[in-house]
Amino acid sequence: MSGGAFEGKTLLITGGTGSFGNTVLKHFLVSDVGEIRIFSRDEKKQDDMRHRLQERCPELAGKVRFHIGDVRDDRSVRDVMRGVDYVFHAAALKQVPSCEFFPMEAVRTNVVGTDNVLHAAIDAGVGRVVCLSTDKAAYPINAMGKSKALMESIIYANARNGADAGTVICCTRYGNVMCSRGSVIPLFVKQIREGRPVTVTDPSMTRFLMNLDEAVDLVEFAFEHANPGDLFIQKAPASTVGDLAEAVQRLFGHTGTSVIGTRHGEKLFETLMTREERLRAEDMGDYFRVRADSRDLNYDKFFVEGEVQTQADEPYTSHNTRRLDVAGTVEKIKTAEYVRLALEGREREAAQ
Repeated sequence: MSGGAFEGKTLLITGGTGSFGNTVLKHFLVSDVGEIRIFSRDEKKQDDMRHRLQERCPELAGKVRFHIGDVRDDRSVRDVMRGVDYVFHAAALKQVPSCEFFPMEAVRTNVVGTDNVLHAAIDAGVGRVVCLSTDKAAYPINAMGKSKALMESIIYANARNGADAGTVICCTRYGNVMCSRGSVIPLFVKQIREGRPVTVTDPSMTRFLMNLDEAVDLVEFAFEHANPGDLFIQKAPASTVGDLAEAVQRLFGHTGTSVIGTRHGEKLFETLMTREERLRAEDMGDYFRVRADSRDLNYDKFFVEGEVQTQADEPYTSHNTRRLDVAGTVEKIKTAEYVRLALEGREREAAQ
């Protein structure tokens, strides 16, 4: 992070024991941040993270403070928010099938939980809050995406209130993060190691590809450049699920592919930016900024002359972004730390 914005400051990460939280720690532990608070409801994951920190970097482990709590519980959120300067809000239910079967659980965490976090941040005088959303929030067709879409509405509504109180609230939206918890690449690697065919839902399905470091880079970029209510999106390549399965097998050994059909609530392709959002998007190089709609409910004071344009020609999707072939997908997935470590482990085993 440039400019010393985090020097001596306290950063809170909700859902901090997840894949994103672990990667944030890797980035920020060696920075001049004063304190990092990890907030989650899983004491086992917190204990595992604590021991890893003490083993690998004991001289820096004291920067990290662990807090048991749940974003659904307003009181525990308000307790952890005292003295916080910045928030990365990553707590979420994100597994599409489980949210499809238990939609109210998704609402309680993704919608109510986000509202709790943002109200607590505004009341505590937090400077900046960056919230993590997903491509599934754009034109949502499943409960997880619908809950995230409503979460984004909560973010934009609170951003207006936060701006008056001096709290800048913004949102990031990204596609599949390779090798995050519950994602498909670790499953493919496990299946290959066990000598089983990799299970593919639909080979023609397309998905955006980004690694965990890029996810943190997107959040940092949003932190540095956000105005209240801004949405930030990284430009990302995509591949078909069939090519992704082939790429993993090229790296770890071919075991064949078994097509099992789409799961509950899955899309054929993902949308990172809708037609409506693309119309007001600003190209910032590697990222898009979608500015907040600053109008209020008094529409009588807004008027236009001539033809009104309400949407761009097409959304930004995994079907029309840069498409990687199998060789390109191989190179992309090799940027994921999980893949690099798994390949190194396989080489060590082969050398023994």
